[in-house]
Amino acid sequence: LGAMFIDEGFGSLDQNSIYDALEVLQGIQKANGLVGIISHVELLKDVIPTKIEVHKKKNGSELVIS
Repeated sequence: LGAMFIDEGFGSLDQNSIYDALEVLQGIQKANGLVGIISHVELLKDVIPTKIEVHKKKNGSELVIS
């Protein structure tokens, strides 16, 4: 699997299920796959080291890469 992008779905999971899902996704990443997650779940901000955040501004949007 070269790349996988997940658009949400984490908001309906409990904390243990989120960690289980992240373990699977980290396995894909360790096998040189690209994993992208689109989410609003705060827990993911704390556990995912590399992020692209989009902040809504008055005159458009701002990207923050960390």
